Amino acid sequence: MAGTGARETGKRGALARSVAREVPYESLLQEILRGELFPGEILTEAALAERLQVSRTPIREALTRLEQDGLVRRTSRGMEVRERSPEEILDIYEVRILLEADAARVAAERRSNLDVISLRRIAAELDKMDTSDPDAMAEANRTFHHAVWRAAHNEPIMDLLRRLDMHLSRYPTTTLSDPGRWEASLAEHRQLIAAIEARDGDLAARTSSEHFTAARDIRLRLWTEGKL
Repeated sequence: MAGTGARETGKRGALARSVAREVPYESLLQEILRGELFPGEILTEAALAERLQVSRTPIREALTRLEQDGLVRRTSRGMEVRERSPEEILDIYEVRILLEADAARVAAERRSNLDVISLRRIAAELDKMDTSDPDAMAEANRTFHHAVWRAAHNEPIMDLLRRLDMHLSRYPTTTLSDPGRWEASLAEHRQLIAAIEARDGDLAARTSSEHFTAARDIRLRLWTEGKL
């Protein structure tokens, strides 16, 4: 019995240490995505540890993970939040267009009837969205595309797309606020659902590729207009 108690205490201790390591990472991740830690800002272990009320070890681990995520980089001055740029937008979308098209193609091949029902339900909810709230629009749109990923039943594709989605979250202005883009996006969603339901992989891939190419072009224009 004593041995069992010791093991349980050990498990609880390990869980507490795991949570302690995770909290700084999640806190810093969200601050970067929300722009509270701005591009080019230097991140020092001591200052972050004091602000988050943790030791420097979980801060160091969090910064290493954020570096692996591509959100911070090492410089001669220390860890720095990565700058945003039009080149990064192009790089992200170059990969995303390919992966989203592949996800759509695979979804058309592997989707279940339940997947199609889910996509149609989400699309119907988007039709009724209050377009005065850009953040809500962006989140609802993300829900739709996540459902397409799930319909592909391919975890590696989903994992790569999640990482790309995280990088795009650093650019706060949604392309869906551009005049006419929301309505065009909804029409493209319906075309994508129809292709997936018909198991037409080529059409699904082409529809998805055109959808995200349009989003890329709008995002680049917003950058040049100083709106990102």
